[in-house]
Amino acid sequence: MMTSCISRRKFLGAVAGAAGLWMARPALIFCRPLPTGRVAIGLCPTYGPEVTAALAGMFDQVGGLEGLVRGKTVAIKLNMTGSDYDRLHYTPPELTHWVHPLVIGATVHLLGQAGAQRIRLLESPMSTTESLQEFMLAANWEPRMFTRAAPRVEFENTNYLGYGKKYSRFMVPDGGLMFKGYDLNHSYEDCDVFVSLAKLKEHTTAGITLTMKNCFGITPCTIYGDHAPVDEPGLTPVGGRGIFHSGARLPSLSAPPPVSPNEPKDPGYRVPRVVADLVAARPVHLAIIDGIESIAGGELPGYTHARRVKPGLLVAGTNCVATDAVGAALMGFDPMAERGTTPFETCDSTLQLAEQLGVGTRDLNQIEVVGPAISKVRLDYRRVPMPG
Repeated sequence: MMTSCISRRKFLGAVAGAAGLWMARPALIFCRPLPTGRVAIGLCPTYGPEVTAALAGMFDQVGGLEGLVRGKTVAIKLNMTGSDYDRLHYTPPELTHWVHPLVIGATVHLLGQAGAQRIRLLESPMSTTESLQEFMLAANWEPRMFTRAAPRVEFENTNYLGYGKKYSRFMVPDGGLMFKGYDLNHSYEDCDVFVSLAKLKEHTTAGITLTMKNCFGITPCTIYGDHAPVDEPGLTPVGGRGIFHSGARLPSLSAPPPVSPNEPKDPGYRVPRVVADLVAARPVHLAIIDGIESIAGGELPGYTHARRVKPGLLVAGTNCVATDAVGAALMGFDPMAERGTTPFETCDSTLQLAEQLGVGTRDLNQIEVVGPAISKVRLDYRRVPMPG
């Protein structure tokens, strides 16, 4: 483990600055250990039977699944952002901006093989209470491929109350960066192991979207959506999560309040802080990135510079910050970059903020990476040309 340190002068100065005061204090140093975890990189050029073999080897390299999941309930947050009809030049979404069903199926199979008692697949389809199975079918996926992959597989749309009777509250340790806590679908509490299964992508607001930014989608739009009721959660999700982006209004008042009523309205300030809050409040136990085929130039096909990329890689680790740091490096970015530099030109770094919250380290020098060297397999996303 490495340590995260902050001087007493800097800490008290920040507190005093927020109160409009000034204090002089001895510059004592407080340090706390930062989790690192091992991160595995796997070569996997195509979506086929080799996906299962690659993931099996990688899971063994990061400590094995059996000790993590045997006899337990595992929740997997998928990345199926946007609508099923969002396409880049008629390309199926799983070849650009969604995790691929073969990666999901392989993960489910290996978790079941390792003894997971129950596996729940979770996602928050936009503006609908339809089942996750129906959402998959609309994209020409077959949900039964997942139920056949392990003994007990369930699905839940977590963009509203779903099958639960009430929302679960997750408070952010030490008070949070944007909100003090978050109310989420019960499935994020009713599990022993939480997995974030993400795509290797850029993001127009947060710079990158990997296993941490994937958790942005665990927040229900019945509370955090543009048209959520003022006082209490709505019955159905409507619209996107503009509350987090613009701060134009508060979530439903039933949810925990913001840390400060005067936070900036800049999405590049707000969204990364929400992401860091969420992974601190709802820890990720296993982080997996599908980088076999993906998209550059944004997180969705509709962006002007969106283009297909084929890194031919999978990434897995037990710490989401360390895993995302390796993922960022594989995209040609510096995980230690700060706001104003690539890929965080207009936003704060989710990696840096989560590191400050003590979730994990983004320093590659402190992360044990197994598999091929990053320098040998990285694909610079910013240099991938647009199709001619």
